[in-house]
Amino acid sequence: MEKNEYSIFESELKVRPDDIDMFQHVHNSKYFDYVLAARYDQMEQFYKMPMESFLESGFGWVVRTAHVDFKRPLILGDVIAVRTGILTINEKGCRVQFEIENKRTGKIASDGWFDYVMIDTNTGKGCKVNEEMILAYSI
Repeated sequence: MEKNEYSIFESELKVRPDDIDMFQHVHNSKYFDYVLAARYDQMEQFYKMPMESFLESGFGWVVRTAHVDFKRPLILGDVIAVRTGILTINEKGCRVQFEIENKRTGKIASDGWFDYVMIDTNTGKGCKVNEEMILAYSI
């Protein structure tokens, strides 16, 4: 994975019963939820730019592409550290890298990245990320 030049932030979550699939481990789709929940938390806590601010100003972030490498399963009750950080950001969008660590084992359960684009919530169409937003996320 590329070297991250921006800050990496961490959120802690716990695997819940509704995350578990028929094989008694976390369903692959839940990994997306973990990353999105962590980013939601981190936007407010660390960037001081909560998702609600984007929505109120008529903007939103939408996933364009996602890459997830599943390394080890998570099970019910596992506590996870979800670390995310901006890898690249420009007027076209940003790439956020992530890793999910199982705190019980100390091993990485999953890692990867998400490409986000900004949309105008009034039109639903893509728009440029302005300099103010780029600066706010470049910490």
